[in-house]
Amino acid sequence: MKLIYIVEDDANIREIEMFALKNSGFEAEGFECASDFMRRLRQQKPSLILLDIMLPDEDGISILAKLRANPATGTLPIILVTARTTELDKVKGLDSGADDYIAKPFGVMELISRVKALLRRAEPDLPETSLILSDIILHTTNRSCCVSGQPVELTYKEFELLSLLIRNAGSVLTRDVLMEKIWGIDFMGESRTLDVHIKTLRKKLGPAGQHIKTIRNVGYLADK
Repeated sequence: MKLIYIVEDDANIREIEMFALKNSGFEAEGFECASDFMRRLRQQKPSLILLDIMLPDEDGISILAKLRANPATGTLPIILVTARTTELDKVKGLDSGADDYIAKPFGVMELISRVKALLRRAEPDLPETSLILSDIILHTTNRSCCVSGQPVELTYKEFELLSLLIRNAGSVLTRDVLMEKIWGIDFMGESRTLDVHIKTLRKKLGPAGQHIKTIRNVGYLADK
């Protein structure tokens, strides 16, 4: 049974999340503050973390950065759950290493859908050793990325999105196809999520980001 950690200082929201997860077949443990969460994390790693940004003892973005910097927790699937809903907040969270972002208030069905979609992709089947597009090289064995020989840190979703685009280089992938393949067919969020991921991905790739083309009113294309 998959274990989910919930780091949320609002007791009501924490209880709702735990109840929903347990009713969906998951184990769930809740933490009111960062110190309790980090103490428990040293004892056992979960399958996924739901992380609030605004916590009483430490900012969630700071916690996220520490988790990504630690080899023991660097690849854990993490979903930010927060009341901060501006595009800048979302970009900051995704740039810091979050795999997904849920804005409060949210529906229970959306929460479970996002959790399941991320867990389904925790161990993808990637038969290729590497994927290459111009100066971009993705090493699928260790899920690393290099651009012009320099390492580029990508989140789980960014790596999946770039992999899909490169595998289909030269072909336009519609928004619906990208949402289905990366977030799952039962994804219930708004399509703006895709745009935010593309934007942050281009920024991280630097000049090589120009190879990801926007096809207006259709989707996106990896230009060969």
